[in-house]
Amino acid sequence: MSSPFPGMDPYLEHPELWPGVHHRLIVAIADLLSVELRPKYSVSLEVRMYETSDEQSLLVGIPDVSVLSKRGQISTSSPATSQVAVAAPPTAPIKVTLPVPVTVRQGYLEIKEVATKEVVTALEVLSPVNKRSGKGRDAYLAKREKILGSLTNFVEIDLLRSGEAMPIDNKVISSHYRILVSRGHQRPQADLYAFKIQNQISSFPVPLRPEDPEPVIDLRALLAKIYEVGGYDLKIDYSKNPVPRLSENDAKWTDAFLRQQGLR
Repeated sequence: MSSPFPGMDPYLEHPELWPGVHHRLIVAIADLLSVELRPKYSVSLEVRMYETSDEQSLLVGIPDVSVLSKRGQISTSSPATSQVAVAAPPTAPIKVTLPVPVTVRQGYLEIKEVATKEVVTALEVLSPVNKRSGKGRDAYLAKREKILGSLTNFVEIDLLRSGEAMPIDNKVISSHYRILVSRGHQRPQADLYAFKIQNQISSFPVPLRPEDPEPVIDLRALLAKIYEVGGYDLKIDYSKNPVPRLSENDAKWTDAFLRQQGLR
């Protein structure tokens, strides 16, 4: 079974599913480009590691000091009726959650010219760690800025609705998903493919040396294959709302669309 959505399936963004989708997509793009670009270029699948904390982690909390009665109500001071000191009951432990360090491994692609070993194009598929504040985003933005300050071509695929979008020097663009294609010799101009769950996913080119033809990636076809091979129709319950949640208007559209498909 294929995904019922015309473009990006928002249910694939679920935190339990996205890591697998991300890994499969990076490998699928690498396999596709490796065949098309040889022998002049080689495609390397690299791994970046972040040390971060679970986003749901909480700092250890110390509540305000209070005296609880046996019924669990906060007692208020009242005029003393006795001068005899009464021992308070032992303090019960409080359940807390600690921020647990987590190592996040994220794959990305580098296209290198075989003769010079030079990185000609870098391709990234964003993960949640890139789009939320913290060390992961800071490290990614530093690398992104370095690439954009060089002549290396850059492709950035953002298939996640949640989090903060990557910065661009333009007016606010309303979209759920984005594909950025930045050619080193054309900066600061770049091509941005912005689309929503209602839209089909546009194919996009992968820039190389200016004199070489650019291979085109049909991202929709790759995601369709990943969906089928990964058996995501067996893992997704379309009768429920996706995670992260949709806006009210998008949720209404999704409900009507899935009902038309007989999935609700």
